[in-house]
Amino acid sequence: MKHISRYYRCYIVLALLLLPLTSTYAQNINPNVKRIVFLGNSITWQANYVNDVIAYLEVNYPDRHFDFINLGLPSETVSGLSEPDHAGGAFPRPDLHERLQRVLALAKPDLVFACYGINDGIYMPFDTGRFRRFREGINWLHDEVTKSGAQIIHITPPVFDELRSGELARGADYPAVMDKYASWLLRQRSTEKWEVIDTHFPMKKYLEAHRKVDAQFKLDGFALSADGVHPNELGHWIIAREILRYICGVKVAVFASAEISLSNNKNGAAILKSVTERQNMLRDAWLTATKYKRPGLPVGLPLDEALRKSEVMGSRIDSLILNGH
Repeated sequence: MKHISRYYRCYIVLALLLLPLTSTYAQNINPNVKRIVFLGNSITWQANYVNDVIAYLEVNYPDRHFDFINLGLPSETVSGLSEPDHAGGAFPRPDLHERLQRVLALAKPDLVFACYGINDGIYMPFDTGRFRRFREGINWLHDEVTKSGAQIIHITPPVFDELRSGELARGADYPAVMDKYASWLLRQRSTEKWEVIDTHFPMKKYLEAHRKVDAQFKLDGFALSADGVHPNELGHWIIAREILRYICGVKVAVFASAEISLSNNKNGAAILKSVTERQNMLRDAWLTATKYKRPGLPVGLPLDEALRKSEVMGSRIDSLILNGH
């Protein structure tokens, strides 16, 4: 409670549960939201932006006890499309249609953040048929989550960096394709009154500004990969920062990294590390429990065992937060 004066605006917003000051499209978030699920592809599965968001909220609002579940699945689309040679021909891209009902039934979310699009254009030139399949998939996802009783907030796809992509884009102007996909999602704010967080254009603006100074500047490079798709830690932080700015209206734009955003707690770095360890363990357990079909991912702990372990890890995080102020 001693931080109310310092963070009064955002504390009140979170007391109403994720009612952002900066958006008129978040007025219908249910104040009883407890469990929050993140859906997406490999960028969500990487989990950096998810864990950055979780750590920030846990440090700054320790009296809120959200239950976060990351169910991102690498390679996934909402369009149901796949390249003939995806993964070297080993398997087609997973389709969210195949697993969504199992996810909703097991996780029982109150709120879903969904980030799709980067895979849905299949890294090829813009095509009206592929674009239609993406729109149909997003509309289906929105309807299914809403029918389950949960709220959904869409996140625009991150940027695609063609300079860094090598052969991945096959000569397509894929950044422009993603501009179209992101712009369509953003239009749903006004046409359908959807809640949409824009991470695409803030990332694009940041990348373009820094490229003027350093032609080799990058926002991709996860695990030393340079594929134009998967953000590095800075890229993930920009995504997290836009989500945090949306959901609670704080001026997180001043923070240059996740670590700096936690610097009001002397244990901030340790908290982020511990949150990451806990959430990634839970991610693998939840994914395994939902019986995804994609090969090549680590098998998680049995869910009941993971939840017990999470309680112990959560107590350690709570202690770090309490002792860091």
